[in-house]
Amino acid sequence: MSSTPSVASQATPYTIEPAHSSAHFKVRHLMIANVRGEFSKVSGTVRFDPDNLAGSGITAEIDVASLNTREPDRDNHLRSADFFDAANHPTMKFVSTKVEPDGPEGYTVSGDLTIRGTTRPVVLNVTGPTPEVKDPWGYTRRGAEAVARISRKEFGLHYNPLLEGGGVMVGDQVEISLEVELVKTA
Repeated sequence: MSSTPSVASQATPYTIEPAHSSAHFKVRHLMIANVRGEFSKVSGTVRFDPDNLAGSGITAEIDVASLNTREPDRDNHLRSADFFDAANHPTMKFVSTKVEPDGPEGYTVSGDLTIRGTTRPVVLNVTGPTPEVKDPWGYTRRGAEAVARISRKEFGLHYNPLLEGGGVMVGDQVEISLEVELVKTA
């Protein structure tokens, strides 16, 4: 989903439907168990042309304040300057740079992810999009899922107290998963 659409592209435009889309993460805590969280406010646009992937593209934003790990104190700490610094960096953003086929039902989407003002290349492994369906209100929709792994330290999230017995409080590798519902806009 290239950031430079081809002139001959017949890419279909979609918006990411926020009420039915979310971004999740999983990271190791105390070196013994995973903590999972969700960002419930995801928005953006998608252009998709399976016959001309150079004309396809994704731009997505995540509202950092929508973070939820089911523990309010932890959520507030994650929004603080120790982690996401939501007061100064209220959104995370992904902008695709390249789309390549990856099997019969998926794509590899390369792009730039910005977290906390730091932009790094990321690769999303996408399943879908699903076939289009017409909903009861007359809109055309489809869905997709994506997974990526990042190093949180590469994005300036360095907070990590050492544990008394050795090790660290928070793992560096973070698994990100996205589930999006798309609404055709043309």
